[in-house]
Amino acid sequence: MKHSFKTGLGFGVTSGIITTLGLVVGLHAGTYSRLAILGGILTIAISDSFSDSLGIHIAKEFEDRASTRDVWESTIITFTAKFLMALIFAIPVFLFSLDFAIKFDIALGFFLLGLFSYYVAKMKQVKPFPVICEHIFIAIVVIFITQFTGDWVRQLFMI
Repeated sequence: MKHSFKTGLGFGVTSGIITTLGLVVGLHAGTYSRLAILGGILTIAISDSFSDSLGIHIAKEFEDRASTRDVWESTIITFTAKFLMALIFAIPVFLFSLDFAIKFDIALGFFLLGLFSYYVAKMKQVKPFPVICEHIFIAIVVIFITQFTGDWVRQLFMI
């Protein structure tokens, strides 16, 4: 697999999962609103995907050996992966009760992140378990912090 493809896929998938999980958990804690959560997911899918892909684009331009093709491949793969990952988390919010959808999204996020981490570990020929644990731990930290932040915002601003 080409380096530009790995860069875009790795960044897009992990950022799509972690960012969207944090947003979903934080908005649920702060608003309990399906509309706010769906709006947030769509906003992440569009604006954050463009933002992250531009960040990868510029970072790749700084690489001495990156060709124009490599730069654009990383950019497009980052956008596509991040966009699709974010949208996947909207499906349960459409289909299920909000409380169940949030739990489902968390489980889905852990599953996807674990699966992708396993794939990365196998590609690097390292033991998968430590890689999976490291990435899941980061997701758990994000979930706890965004849950706390959402609760805090709700308590601060809800009358």
